[in-house]
Amino acid sequence: MSQTVDRALSILPLLAEGPADLGQVADRLGVHKSTALRLLRTLHEHGFVYRQADQRYRLGARLFALAQEAMENLDIREIAHPHLARLNEQCGHTVHLAVYEEDEVLYIDKVESRYPVRMYSRIGKPVAITVAAVAKLLLADLPEHERRAVAEKLDYPMYTSRSTPHAPAFLRELEKVREQGWATDLGGHEESINCVAAPVRGADGRVVAAMSVSAPNVVVTADELLTLLPLVRRTADAISGEYSGRTPTKDVV
Repeated sequence: MSQTVDRALSILPLLAEGPADLGQVADRLGVHKSTALRLLRTLHEHGFVYRQADQRYRLGARLFALAQEAMENLDIREIAHPHLARLNEQCGHTVHLAVYEEDEVLYIDKVESRYPVRMYSRIGKPVAITVAAVAKLLLADLPEHERRAVAEKLDYPMYTSRSTPHAPAFLRELEKVREQGWATDLGGHEESINCVAAPVRGADGRVVAAMSVSAPNVVVTADELLTLLPLVRRTADAISGEYSGRTPTKDVV
């Protein structure tokens, strides 16, 4: 039975490459055509493959519907939280998870710093979109015309002398973040708070969330915080792997 299931599942990646006829399926599986036909008929009955008028098979609509439903029901916060908590245990600093929704970047999870001096933030609260590291990552992933449209309609409050002053500077920063794959906020929102962030990606490679580590200067300097970047990126990659189903869950070391 397990061999039958394995063979049936092996058909799906083959058809993902494009339509294939019975002979091609049988050759790829290394089985007789009659065996391949039985497998294809079963998959066809469940809507996972579809037989075209030219007698070739392609992936069926039911498979796409299930994939879409599964993606819609994934809870990025639930998946990410154990990883965020583990990162907090390792570094001791505040860890955030944020998403981009309806023109705002919102914190959807937070693990508090274990140090007495902490930064103020709240789950569900919009971040300072023109300076926050998580916002830069989320907006940098947008197509260029969308990035430009968003940047041009934003206000640019000067929270500190390091805040982003205007749309051209913001667009340059987003392009830099897009190229390097990580972001920082070094005193852009509050002079005394620094932050480093990395993207969480879905199965299609697009950024679905961003996670960060933040700490005040009195606890750790900006340079010291930046040394945590490899750990932050590994944590984000672990969350991405679990969210997308690309890799098994592994502890971050």
